[in-house]
Amino acid sequence: MLCAVAAPALAGCFPTALEVQPPSPQGPAAELCRALHVALPKTVDGDRARDVEPDSPYTAAWGDPAVVLRCGTELPPVLDPYGDAYDPTTEAVGVEGVDWLPEQEADGVRFTTVGRRALVQVWVPKPPGAEVTAPLVDLATAVRRTVPTRL
Repeated sequence: MLCAVAAPALAGCFPTALEVQPPSPQGPAAELCRALHVALPKTVDGDRARDVEPDSPYTAAWGDPAVVLRCGTELPPVLDPYGDAYDPTTEAVGVEGVDWLPEQEADGVRFTTVGRRALVQVWVPKPPGAEVTAPLVDLATAVRRTVPTRL
């Protein structure tokens, strides 16, 4: 394999697959997520795709530290009108025609699509204050084309 021989700094050369717990979407959401997986870009924010373990049509990752996508996730508690954490004033961020709910955490931001027929979640491991929406620009076209908005 070229990566084993080439300098380890080459983009896309990752010694091990990244462990990502796949969600378990059902019915139409599972079909939409499989279509999204096929349409995903080879690079996100300049980073090449990398292997994930277990191999799943519902997960993908790019770079190191990795931007991680999971499709078919559960509704974030802040958007669940029946949950204790529900907050109807939560604001979404629009990126290239796709609305995302940002949830800031200590070591990055988790973005979840809003108003789509399947929930797509993207983890962006950037420090606070960094341009965390850059990966969403690269993912927006695939999401728009394969995961329609709700009527």
